[in-house]
Amino acid sequence: MREKPQIQAAFDLGSQIEARGRHPEVAGWPLLRTDDRIWTYGEYRDECVRLAHFLRRRLGGPGGHVAMLLENHAELLTLLGACGYNGSTLFGINTGLRGETLSGVINQSRATVLVVDERLQEQVERVRDQLDHIAPENVLVVRTSGAGGELIGPELGAAVTAEIGASGVALERPEGAVAPEQPLMVIYTSGTTGLPKGILNNHAKLLLIGMAVSGNMELTPEDVGYACMPLFHSNAIFLGFMPTFTVGGSLALRERFSASRFVPDVLHHGVTYWNYVGEPVHYVLGALEKEFGSTERLRAEVTTHPRNRMRFALGNGAAPPDIERFIDWLGLDDMFELYGSTEAAISTFRRKTDPRGSVGEITDLAVKIISERGAECPSARLDAEGKIANYAEAVGEICRVAPDTSLFQGYFENQKANTEKYRDGVYHSGDLGHILDRDGKRFLFFDGRTDDWIRKDGENFSALQVARVIQEHPDIVLAAAYGVPCAVSDELVMVALKLRAGASFDPAAFFGWCENQVNGAGMDRKWFPDFVRIVPEFEYTQTEKILVRNLKKVHFDPRRTGSDPVLFRQRGDRAYAPLDEGAWQALRERYAAAEKLDLLDR
Repeated sequence: MREKPQIQAAFDLGSQIEARGRHPEVAGWPLLRTDDRIWTYGEYRDECVRLAHFLRRRLGGPGGHVAMLLENHAELLTLLGACGYNGSTLFGINTGLRGETLSGVINQSRATVLVVDERLQEQVERVRDQLDHIAPENVLVVRTSGAGGELIGPELGAAVTAEIGASGVALERPEGAVAPEQPLMVIYTSGTTGLPKGILNNHAKLLLIGMAVSGNMELTPEDVGYACMPLFHSNAIFLGFMPTFTVGGSLALRERFSASRFVPDVLHHGVTYWNYVGEPVHYVLGALEKEFGSTERLRAEVTTHPRNRMRFALGNGAAPPDIERFIDWLGLDDMFELYGSTEAAISTFRRKTDPRGSVGEITDLAVKIISERGAECPSARLDAEGKIANYAEAVGEICRVAPDTSLFQGYFENQKANTEKYRDGVYHSGDLGHILDRDGKRFLFFDGRTDDWIRKDGENFSALQVARVIQEHPDIVLAAAYGVPCAVSDELVMVALKLRAGASFDPAAFFGWCENQVNGAGMDRKWFPDFVRIVPEFEYTQTEKILVRNLKKVHFDPRRTGSDPVLFRQRGDRAYAPLDEGAWQALRERYAAAEKLDLLDR
């Protein structure tokens, strides 16, 4: 039984890796697990140092900016460690970005080295002539397909070997101290306008989050995390890698989420906890139902399987019934539904004894619910059926009223966004919520995003960006995008469309056009509309802006959308279908089963 190591080291990632990788016991413990190999802490340390020396050569010294466009590979986490050693900043680019958005983010980062997944290199090649700061030899590719095809730049492993030396040698760490306050990783989240915003995360912030999360879950070196959520995103870094690394545990990597691979991976690697966002919980449950059928077989082959070591799951966006089934079917001790964002100014941590549907207790007295008028909202009052009796008064924006911004360190070179996020002593999350008082404690409930944002699968993105892409369709004059209620997670994407004169809406053709935007243009897969409403004209504000709030309020409810045609798609569909009475009732049954029918009826 391994005991949690007592690590004495400076509070920067490189020093923390060094202390573990040189430790007489911890160095031999497993850190990263994939299908075909295990890296110990010592091996991870040696690879990070080797790559740090390589980056120092390519960047012209310590510091500098490195961008990555990678799925979940060990090389991604090695890049993080190498930047930690070298005092460099790693920019984690969303692998779903395309076209001008992709080139814009890379240029805005001012990165002079770009590391790209072989499977994504075509997207970089398409915008290569638009990149301002990266020399051709500094576009480095990680072999991932196994096909041995042509690469758009030097292969990363071969380049490091040629310039620094072969792996397996414990080189001395690069010279120079790195301060805990130095930026380590910039993680992107979408703004309401323009390019995605890069959130600064320094060494101290990442290490402190690792300590806090591992402490809340009481992790030990025997624990094994499972990273199938993207490691360019805060969920997997904050809740997956950093807690594991903190306690000397190990992390199993899957390139990307697969519902069918979930249980085999859990059993194969001895996974004890999983970090998730939203709908993947629902997809895992669906895959289990499909594969095992009866509850008896599922319990025998999953719940009580001798290799099932899973104890915890933690994340956000899962529906209460899914949480309860997941705990039951996987045999968990607890499932921690959280509230938080990459900015990390506000966070909560839900436990089993907390009120159903909440995202945990608010322990920071500075966190408040603020109305549109700037006043603090009252706590929710529940009626005899447990529903909120004062919904309109209780729901407002989740804010933090304080002279500091907690762990939020600002956006990378975006003072305008900083000022919008924190102004007049108030940090604005952009999220809606309400508070329920119980037994002297305040519990937070998440109620969706404000009109300018959509949150899907645990990721926030700009409704305006979605609308701008959709408006490129030749038959569409004007488009509005907004988040609407989802039965299993955060929100779904809905668009309202005004067509050009004489045009008619072709459901299959529009679906195909959106698919092309995802595969060859600038639309992320998450932006793909789930619902479509055709409007003859929009309602506008006095400043001639579309009144999105009213569209969002009636969402896809045919009782409130009048004569406007509404169409929808579900997972696996290849075209949109009319939301007729039968489809509407079927949807209502799904929401009722998820205990979210009230979202449709507000």
